[in-house]
Amino acid sequence: MPGSVILSAIYYTALMEDQEYSPIRPLVDWLDYNGYTMVTKPTKEFTDATGRRKIKGNMDIELAIDVMEMSPQLDHIVLFSGDGDFRRLVEAVQRRGVRVTVVSTLRSHPAMIADELRRQADVFVDVADLREEITRQFSAPQNRTQARGVQDPADEAMTADLDEDPDSDEEGEKSYYGDEPFYQRS
Repeated sequence: MPGSVILSAIYYTALMEDQEYSPIRPLVDWLDYNGYTMVTKPTKEFTDATGRRKIKGNMDIELAIDVMEMSPQLDHIVLFSGDGDFRRLVEAVQRRGVRVTVVSTLRSHPAMIADELRRQADVFVDVADLREEITRQFSAPQNRTQARGVQDPADEAMTADLDEDPDSDEEGEKSYYGDEPFYQRS
């Protein structure tokens, strides 16, 4: 998408409010800190007909409403989801002249993309094909000075502000699944 400008990156997720630790919280915090718009809502707990405790946290309606409201100002939407319920949403914004790219995967078992959503999209990108571009590369430097390429310890003070934020949580940078559209204008 050369020449395109990302107008907005939005991440939709439901969060368990009463949980002491949520495995998704570091991701949500990292995305928020790095400029994503976060749309969250609390999960709902209920008991099903068999008496089992269930937790529900679907964000489909919130995502669909936002896409429809923003579509008149957009040329291209990139949707990170495999949920077949979004097929009609994709069709609706395509009728308005918006191109839609869907990112998910066929390479898991079961596949994480509904066939009808994949076929409706203008472009389907298998996230597995992006592995080389999106995987963090880790190296094991002998020490911090060598990692930054600083040769003289006197130069250390000059490069100290290049360190990563000490409050950052690298756990939030791991791969994840979620409904996350990127809105673009060419």
